[in-house]
Amino acid sequence: MELLKKIKETINKYSMLTEGDRILIGLSGGPDSVCLAIILHEFIADFNLTLNAVYVDHGLRPDEVENEKTFCREFCEKLGLGFYTRYIDVIQYADKNNLNRQEAARELRYQAYNEVSKETGAAKIALGHTADDQIETFFMRLLRGAGPAGLTGIPPIRSGSGVRPACRTGRGQGSGVQGSTLIIRPLIGIERKHIEEFLASDSSPITCRASRPFMVDSSNLKSDYLRNWIRSSVITGLKKRNPSLVQNICRTTDIMREEERYFEIIVTKTLMKLVSGKTDSRINLFLAPLEAMNKVILRRVLRRAVEVTKGLRGMQFIHIEGIINLIKHGKPGDRIYLPKGLRVIKNYSTLVMTTDIPKSLGCYAVSMPGEVVLGESGYVLKAFLAEKIEDRGDGKTTAILDADKLRNTLHLRATKNGDFFYPLGFGRRKKLQDFFVIQV
Repeated sequence: MELLKKIKETINKYSMLTEGDRILIGLSGGPDSVCLAIILHEFIADFNLTLNAVYVDHGLRPDEVENEKTFCREFCEKLGLGFYTRYIDVIQYADKNNLNRQEAARELRYQAYNEVSKETGAAKIALGHTADDQIETFFMRLLRGAGPAGLTGIPPIRSGSGVRPACRTGRGQGSGVQGSTLIIRPLIGIERKHIEEFLASDSSPITCRASRPFMVDSSNLKSDYLRNWIRSSVITGLKKRNPSLVQNICRTTDIMREEERYFEIIVTKTLMKLVSGKTDSRINLFLAPLEAMNKVILRRVLRRAVEVTKGLRGMQFIHIEGIINLIKHGKPGDRIYLPKGLRVIKNYSTLVMTTDIPKSLGCYAVSMPGEVVLGESGYVLKAFLAEKIEDRGDGKTTAILDADKLRNTLHLRATKNGDFFYPLGFGRRKKLQDFFVIQV
């Protein structure tokens, strides 16, 4: 069969299968995942495979789920595959993590795949993405303003070393799962029309005589989803002008993916030298190297910094350009505000990207001598009296004040516009802002 031959070429090209593999199939009941299960079943003897399948209920289509699960269970029984189900609460997760439902569904789905793969001992997860999914993803990212990395599309194979956002940074690698599990996509070079033809033909003994060879997800028919609109309007129109559209774009994404692998090595080495601090919601990068960096590499380094920082999701290509402008032309203290609470701040020596809620210093009182803990920062401020000062400190963590002009209680607050003081020996007042700019 021509389809089997083409899929096996893809499998061999990317070394997707090896002898004795245990595979978990993501099975939705749709034509792509049904075809994938049939094809892998055909290859059981060739690779001595052990196959299981999992259906994930996203909690979004309660009227259709039971029929889909029944179909998938009976389908797996015909093939002799182990069958598992998982439920994920997409709506709650999306609200909790400030994600749209598509993003939340993808993350939870891959988590479910990971759980079942561990339960079944599967080292690989097979997904039914096709060439049509590839070009739909290409156009989605193109319309959203992705860079070259985002336009590489869906990788045929990838390590599940961590969960990454699919396209908000332009990287375009899709989501993975934690651990050593490998994601494989044997149908990535096959057009959907050929899959449906296969399922309706005598070549597919499991489905050709079935009253329902596969299920149809109603959400795939709604034009309010960007992917569906691209599929039904954009791609359909372009195919009329260019029947080879799918093959041509898939060839382009392959070339771009190869070039991205080269840049990935450079970016990884560069970022390792730049990080001065990192949490799940914040990353600090040394500023001087960023300011001197070539814009081509800088753009990629910033995207990677966003990828490896969980709380920075929501970044798009146009936002990266804004950050570059801040680095190259902004002044210390300048900042930009991006969607989902993301702030990028240019300090004197670092660039900070964070979604942490900014904290303002409250009002405190400290008697002399005495000390007070500044709760917002965790710093301790100590005040004491001295007849003679020998060490004037560094001017940053120590301040010497004229005790004769102070009261017994000091009141602390955040700075306000126009605050000033009279430096010793300066002869006139100086704004605090100007003083701190000089001191840093």
